[in-house]
Amino acid sequence: MTLPEPVADGVQALYEDDDLLVLCKPSGLLCVPGRGPDKQDCLSARAQLRWPGALVVHRLDQATSGLVLMARHIDAQRRLGHAFAERLVHKRYQAVVQGLLGTVGGDWSEIDLPIAADWERRPLRVIDHAVGKPSLTRWRALAHDAAAQTTRIELEPITGRTHQLRVHLAAIGHAILGDGLYADAATQAQATRLLLHASHLAFAHPTTGEQVALEWAADF
Repeated sequence: MTLPEPVADGVQALYEDDDLLVLCKPSGLLCVPGRGPDKQDCLSARAQLRWPGALVVHRLDQATSGLVLMARHIDAQRRLGHAFAERLVHKRYQAVVQGLLGTVGGDWSEIDLPIAADWERRPLRVIDHAVGKPSLTRWRALAHDAAAQTTRIELEPITGRTHQLRVHLAAIGHAILGDGLYADAATQAQATRLLLHASHLAFAHPTTGEQVALEWAADF
């Protein structure tokens, strides 16, 4: 889908109506304000300047680019939040990972590893079979780059743990390029940003019930 023309505040809406917004978040921009005066600029604050009353429904990591859903009023936020909680929102991502992973054109595979907070190294997460929460990711290989020894993959998070995709891929030995938290130095250096992008979002409209499905291709 063709994006709208860029605007001064960097916020682009792929879809908007009286109930919701689907915004295109660039890598490096927070979804919501962080701690400290230097972390107040974020997607939600910019959105609220253009769409007063816009409300957060879900988030992406600061380093991740892609589609973000916001509500225009509290009832839409409640309904969309319920849809996320009940896993009724379909999300897919694309990433480029270290190593030649899987068979291009093959079936979906799963990573089923429990994730827990690493309290001594917050905000990091770890695989912990004793106290970790059940976490499931589906993936399939889209293309191999034999020269670079990398793989482009499509990802479908079934659960929604913090850093889930990044932790799961690092855990199976195929960290995402440019990942400053979970990749080794060589893999981090292969990209100037985290090569993870929320490319697909599908859900039932909170007012009409009609299916909304949107795509934004990765720029890497």
